[in-house]
Amino acid sequence: MPTVKGDGMRGLAVFISDIRNCKSKEAEVKRINKELANIRSKFKGDKTLDGYQKKKYVCKLLFIFLLGHDIDFGHMEAVNLLSSNKYTEKQIGYLFISVLVNENSDLIQLVIQNIKTDLMSRNPIHINLALHCIANIGSKAMAEGLGAEVPKLLVSADTIDQVKQSASLCLLRLYRTSAESIPAGEWQSRVIHLLNDQHMGVVTAACSLIHDLVQKNPDDFKGCVSLAVSRLSRIVTSSYTDLQDYTYYFVPAPWLSVKLLRLMQMYGPPDDPAIRGRLNECLETILNKAQEPPKSKKVQHSNSKNAVLFEAINLIIHHDSEPNLLVRACNQLGQFLQHRETNLRYLALESMCLLASSEFSREAVKKHQETVVTSLKTERDVSVRQRAVDLLYAMCDRSNAEEIVGEMLDYLEKADYSIREEMVLKVAILAEKFAVDYTWYVDTILNLIRIAGDYVSEEVWYRVIQIVINREDVQGYAAKTVFEALQAPACHENMVKVGGYILGEFGNLIAGDPRSSPLVQFNLLHSKFHLCSPSTRGLLLSAYVKFINLFPEIKMTIQDVLKSDNQLRNADAELQQRAVEYLYLSAKTTADVLATVLEEMPPFPERESSLLAKLKKKKPNVVPTEPKKGTGKGVVEVNNTAGESSTDEPVSVSPPSPPQPAAAAVASTDLLGLDSAPAPAQPTVQSIFESPTTVPGLDIGFGAAPAVNNVGGGGSLLVDVFGAPPAAGQPATVQNNVAAAATDQNAMAPGAEDNFRKFVCKNNGVLFENDLLQIGVKSEYRANLGRVGLFFGNKTSYQFHGFKSGVTTPNEDELGVQFQPVGEVVEGGAQVQQMINLECKTDFLDIPTLQIQFQYAGIPQHINLKVPVMISKFMYPTEMSSADFFSRWKQLSIPSQEAQNIFKAEGPVDKEANKTKLLGFGLSLLEGVDPNPENFVSAGIINTKGAQIGCLLRLEPNLQAMMYRLTLRTSKESVSRELCELLSTQF
Repeated sequence: MPTVKGDGMRGLAVFISDIRNCKSKEAEVKRINKELANIRSKFKGDKTLDGYQKKKYVCKLLFIFLLGHDIDFGHMEAVNLLSSNKYTEKQIGYLFISVLVNENSDLIQLVIQNIKTDLMSRNPIHINLALHCIANIGSKAMAEGLGAEVPKLLVSADTIDQVKQSASLCLLRLYRTSAESIPAGEWQSRVIHLLNDQHMGVVTAACSLIHDLVQKNPDDFKGCVSLAVSRLSRIVTSSYTDLQDYTYYFVPAPWLSVKLLRLMQMYGPPDDPAIRGRLNECLETILNKAQEPPKSKKVQHSNSKNAVLFEAINLIIHHDSEPNLLVRACNQLGQFLQHRETNLRYLALESMCLLASSEFSREAVKKHQETVVTSLKTERDVSVRQRAVDLLYAMCDRSNAEEIVGEMLDYLEKADYSIREEMVLKVAILAEKFAVDYTWYVDTILNLIRIAGDYVSEEVWYRVIQIVINREDVQGYAAKTVFEALQAPACHENMVKVGGYILGEFGNLIAGDPRSSPLVQFNLLHSKFHLCSPSTRGLLLSAYVKFINLFPEIKMTIQDVLKSDNQLRNADAELQQRAVEYLYLSAKTTADVLATVLEEMPPFPERESSLLAKLKKKKPNVVPTEPKKGTGKGVVEVNNTAGESSTDEPVSVSPPSPPQPAAAAVASTDLLGLDSAPAPAQPTVQSIFESPTTVPGLDIGFGAAPAVNNVGGGGSLLVDVFGAPPAAGQPATVQNNVAAAATDQNAMAPGAEDNFRKFVCKNNGVLFENDLLQIGVKSEYRANLGRVGLFFGNKTSYQFHGFKSGVTTPNEDELGVQFQPVGEVVEGGAQVQQMINLECKTDFLDIPTLQIQFQYAGIPQHINLKVPVMISKFMYPTEMSSADFFSRWKQLSIPSQEAQNIFKAEGPVDKEANKTKLLGFGLSLLEGVDPNPENFVSAGIINTKGAQIGCLLRLEPNLQAMMYRLTLRTSKESVSRELCELLSTQF
């Protein structure tokens, strides 16, 4: 800043002194109001104010504003100061504008015009003031008005270094505000050469700008890698005396070094052997300097030195191509594991988690296992202990699994509560993944439940049940072990659940021992009954009725329990119903029927563990989904459990699901393979539609959706498939259209269009209902495949004869449809199920039609409906950064690719309800992308057999007018219009 003599502004100094001398708040306000009145009169009445006086009064207004008082005048005078040629007056004008003028001000265009004038001047001081103001405000209007001017300054040969430095940071601010407002041009190819500039300040500022440019368009700036390597080489090989002005506590240019290393992490290893060799030399030099004695004992020296070191290690891990460097990095981090500085220990553990995923450094990481275990047990900071758990999990393989799992179990008893749940998940995953002997797995999980039962989620004990049922060699051992565990005086409820399930299925395998006779098993389980929650009691009742089939000799004892008032008159309707039905089943049916209904659970389909999905949900940043094995691209894989080590590629796991009822497990096939990992071809594995009211555990089919005709359910059974029954006083709507359906065979049923629209943002519900028939829908989709289950419920007490249901699609080349026929007779009060398999071959607009015909009381009935399958059903959400979203939005700028609709809201504008609808439509919600927090920005990808169609959405609600503006952009005009039309009916 230039030195200006004789410019003390005595009036301002006196005013500030008066304010400081005020004895009370009231006196201060009085003095300020007096001054404001004086300034207002001067601005209005005195037309002869010179620049000095304007500057003085604007300074006073600025000081008053900084004291917390509102300023509603003086803005125009500040703008006038921008036209002055005096530095101090122009400086005060820009300062006032930066602080008090917001981007929505009416004066912003006038300010932009003054800034543009200063940018074109030849005075570097004026240019810098203008650049600083742009960077401070950084509005979209400035990006649009000045986006073409700032890049010119940046690459002009006449621009001095200080202006280039300011221009780089100014352009960075505008680019982050509105990248699409910055026009592309020659400057983009020239900006990377600023990395070779002689002025280190220019290089540092340009490096930040180039980093953001690369994030959006990496292919356009590949040339920056060689320049960054060259600049980094000059820095790390120089002495701290060579860069004296940019040396920080004996470390040459640490900030610039870190920026260059981060920039190179945006790309893979250099293809040019010479550049790669030079980069490796730089990294080796950084590792060597870390071994040198410190040149200063001050913490600033070690901090700056270690900042460069850790960023270099991150680059080594990212490239994952140099075994020697990876091992050296691991050894260097190993020295930090016992460092007295907590932050260094934390960073070392975090970086070693990444190194554990590399095939080159994995063995080197495992050498530090004992140190990591010690850190887990002795570290005082819980965040460091958390990283130690992560590292143990990442370094675990078959060679050390038992040892690591044992250490984690030992520590679990005294672990901090904030990390127990995650530790339980990781122990369960490791025990399953590396179990050679499944008796060890059973022991580990039961021990896990004993130590930390409150933190064992349902997914954990579901999984142990699935594994025990699928492995005959461990069933007897599991029954014996869980029987012994239940004998403990204090037994966690999760242990009771596992015990009830396993003994109910395999208690006969240990019944030969008098110590675990049938009656002893029953009494042991029943002794826990009164201590359990209703859901666990329901599972135990199912175990009891299984005992009747396994051990007929204790049938009377169990029936006495089921007959007791505690069960038959239980306040819980679920428990009461189970007791009544189980008692009736055991008393009235023959032994053969009882054995058939209560037969042993069949093996579960082989599937990947659902525990990993839960861990990913809990820590999405720790379990990335991109592969990483010597590619130099993507994010490092840390907690992958798909293969033998964490260097294996991750797999897709199914969502957690409880053990399924035996009666339903063979009822339907899954076209999609939603319960298994994806295969190269179309997967076909077992899956069922589980009723929301199904109790996990030993559910033998009561309350589950029947796959065949069921005579005894009554009307309420029809609703159970789709969710909880309607609340009292809220009966389901019945449309009285029987006569109309009988007379017009080709017309759509009344309300068909409205019911179809209800499924735009949901997959399950009631599609049609009248006095005779209820039709429910339950559907699931994956990639370009879908499966729709139709449930036809006869609401009358008479049979439907000649029942036929078929689906037609206008164009088989667009949407493939296959369906199973249903039986021609539907009993009164019964329900039948029809499965429809779908394949989206290309984008489609025509909706499949469902034709139903049957005879009721001799009268033919015809019902035509739209099947709730639209192109949006094959869309899945995708996450995008703000830069990626705007880049893609700009690419889809052809008018035909955009569809927009402005429409009246059907009800109150409910933000949470709108979020739910967008998520149900198949889109992700991108937070922080739109500058208006009331707007919604979403993205998704539609899968067809031959292509993927990206979809970008912006929904803008107007609360005052009760209106919406919906804008959709896709690469296909017809898809944009269809999606816009579908969504416009939902708000």
